[in-house]
Amino acid sequence: QVQLVESGGGLVQAGGSLRLSCAASGRTFSDYAMGWFRRPPGKEREFVAAISWSGGITSLADSVKGRFTISRDNTKNTVYLQMNSLKPEDTAVYYCARDSGAYGSSSEYEYDRWGQGTQVTVSS
Repeated sequence: QVQLVESGGGLVQAGGSLRLSCAASGRTFSDYAMGWFRRPPGKEREFVAAISWSGGITSLADSVKGRFTISRDNTKNTVYLQMNSLKPEDTAVYYCARDSGAYGSSSEYEYDRWGQGTQVTVSS
């Protein structure tokens, strides 16, 4: 059974950077698109970024375009979220997830495996 484990969260000042990692178990990591979502305090979970199985297609939420980058290393079964120019409104629990398809979706209903999440807190 596929397990996803996020790491790299923490406390950072506004304007700072963090890189989140999501390590996946199992042999079929490269068959699936992957995504990052987040749940801000008191709000619904929202889409952040997605990447296709090969890494050739990426998509980002408008709120993070120009600041966040998603990438993956299929040799390491790992997907990354590089977050730059962080803002207090980026504070959330960040989750990685496996898309049931190959190209990445912004809808959480397309994702069938989820990590436990990692907390990111951005202070002003």
